[in-house]
Amino acid sequence: MDRPAAVIYDCEFLTAEGAMRRNWCGPHDPDPLLAQIGAVRLGLDDDFPVLDTLRVFVAPLDRFGAPCSLDPYFTDLTGITPETLAAEGLPLTEALHRFTGFVHEAPMWAWGKDELTAIGISCFVAGIAPPFPANRFGNAAQLLLKTGMPPEAVTTTQSNELADWHGIEVPGRRAHDALDDALSVAHTLRHHLRTRALTPEDLLDTATQPD
Repeated sequence: MDRPAAVIYDCEFLTAEGAMRRNWCGPHDPDPLLAQIGAVRLGLDDDFPVLDTLRVFVAPLDRFGAPCSLDPYFTDLTGITPETLAAEGLPLTEALHRFTGFVHEAPMWAWGKDELTAIGISCFVAGIAPPFPANRFGNAAQLLLKTGMPPEAVTTTQSNELADWHGIEVPGRRAHDALDDALSVAHTLRHHLRTRALTPEDLLDTATQPD
């Protein structure tokens, strides 16, 4: 029998300098298409172990089916280069198949709503159905509100900063690497599970709301 678990995931998607401020609507802004998915399977029993991890690169195609070029800002931010995607990037459908195989039936949590801002948009541009219904996803920011993290900190702290904010050391992380950012969130949730500020049931129900 599979151990009870939740999947904590993060996505890196195409951007350019200032694109976030423009909501990706500037005349030269790329569509925010997936370039990397990182995921952590967090056990919800015993000592809440990290059971497995996944890092997969996606070779993004634009809405006309042409390979996307990477803005230098995106490469500087994420460390993902054209050479990385040429060597390791998978077609979107294959990358999502890898992700669904990793997730199985587990609930999924991101720091925010990457299922909308990256996965959903990428599927729309590619003309394919999303691999999961929306109710399989939860926003881990709601979980952190339950722990007592101040709302202003929740809304200003990025996923890569979350472990540091809690004083949790996760060696070897690189900010804006999807797996490393997912590990930052996962180890933060693990800390709160150990201290009982969160319960396994909180992570098993993506409809969880802050008190």
